[in-house]
Amino acid sequence: MPSTSRFDLDGRVALVTGASRGIGSAIANALAEQGAQVVLSSRKQADLNDEAERINTRFPERAVGIAAHAGRPEDLQRLVEDVMKRHSRIDILVNNAATNPYFGPVLGAELPAWDKTFEVNLRGIFILTKLVYEASMEQHGGAIVNVSSVGGLRPGLGLGVYNITKAGVIMLTRQLARELSGKVRVNAVAPGLVKTRFAEALWGNEAILDRVISSNPMGRIGVPDEIAGAVVFLVSDAASYVNGEVLVIDGGGGEP
Repeated sequence: MPSTSRFDLDGRVALVTGASRGIGSAIANALAEQGAQVVLSSRKQADLNDEAERINTRFPERAVGIAAHAGRPEDLQRLVEDVMKRHSRIDILVNNAATNPYFGPVLGAELPAWDKTFEVNLRGIFILTKLVYEASMEQHGGAIVNVSSVGGLRPGLGLGVYNITKAGVIMLTRQLARELSGKVRVNAVAPGLVKTRFAEALWGNEAILDRVISSNPMGRIGVPDEIAGAVVFLVSDAASYVNGEVLVIDGGGGEP
């Protein structure tokens, strides 16, 4: 088994999107715990300031928040420029930000909802990854983890548009893993149902929750820290030969 030192991220700079709460917050905390300097990003600066303060209380001077809309190229450009001014490099990128403005059958979606979902969940990941690669990783290398979903691997009722974007995230992950030739490792995690505010419409529905739990071998849904641990592994030296993979984290199955 690898020694715990192979999970050490001391001296590395990590950028995490959608980091003010839920899975993104858990990932940012876990990376800081392993020694990384963490830049948290989401839409609202006040929320980021609060989360960065919580991290810095535990791990002094490890975190800073920079607001940026994950679907706006100008915001993402400014975000990367700011991180580079602060740290001169970006070693780890976690593309976690996502949105889901529509629940229902795919063909019932109006075009604005379709466009919004793709803008943040897939187009935004492409834009930010390209910016980070060109600003730092092309020269220094690095590790990227994209947060997809089990819905990107199999269809599910009501989440079709969201799931299609997450399937795109998986293909983007695998394509970049091949094109970047190992200089930058690119992997994805595919969580099942996790107890976050983002997914509350699902786990807050008693019928859906009972169905998921009854078909899951572990008899429960996940929590954000259980996704964060997998991300730490994938960006660390312990995963130095892991590239282009999609790690499913769903307790063995049981989805709505």
